Amino acid sequence: MLKISNRQARALLPNLPKEHKYRAQMTIIDGHRFDSYAEADRYGQLTLLALGGQIEHLMIHPVFPIFIAGVKICDVELDFQYVQNRDFVYKDVKGYDTPLSRLKRKLVEAVYGITVKVLK
Repeated sequence: MLKISNRQARALLPNLPKEHKYRAQMTIIDGHRFDSYAEADRYGQLTLLALGGQIEHLMIHPVFPIFIAGVKICDVELDFQYVQNRDFVYKDVKGYDTPLSRLKRKLVEAVYGITVKVLK
């Protein structure tokens, strides 16, 4: 598993913002960009569960387009999607849950009929 620091990531990608407004530290692991250490840590846990056969079909940052009355409103990106015990699981890692993230989560749940679990 390759893990690089925020400083190393900025050297590779100079257009990255300097600091997240909630002080989350962007992390890159295995070529995947995570907005926080908590999200990257959860990825590591899920990777181990996948290797152990406890979960399947791990998707990182699945995108759900939201259409209402034929009009595209937005895209909602969750952190993880996977299958566990033949059920789809949708997870979002949040250090700070903003009103906008709660609204987007409710839109995904209403439009797609799924439940998104939040990890804090």
